[in-house]
Amino acid sequence: MDRPDDSTWGTNVTYDTSNVFAKILRGEILAPRIFEDDRCIVIRDISPRAPTHLLVIPKGQLINVVGTSDEDALLLGHLLVVAARVAKSEGIGDGFRLVVNNGESAGQSVFHLHVHVMGGRPLSWPPG
Repeated sequence: MDRPDDSTWGTNVTYDTSNVFAKILRGEILAPRIFEDDRCIVIRDISPRAPTHLLVIPKGQLINVVGTSDEDALLLGHLLVVAARVAKSEGIGDGFRLVVNNGESAGQSVFHLHVHVMGGRPLSWPPG
């Protein structure tokens, strides 16, 4: 799929229903769910960058942060609350990092909005 430059990505792009997270949400690809409610799921990252590396994935067709609107504010807040809850349940509640990549140049590789929850070791700053 051709993508515009990252400055407009998400503002005029159609959601790709064949992305891996859409397939996981539909049950076409199996991924054990650590948490699920009516708004999101949480799975383990298949290429972890920390001992604990989880993905909080909203149900619905959101590409990235730039493509959200005021109508998505409650869902976006919910994703952070869920991230904190699963971090605590995974034993990293005292120190973890949340990452949301926006656009290919920021490292977004799946164009379905998601929150990385990483911890279990000291995390340096700045990242990347």
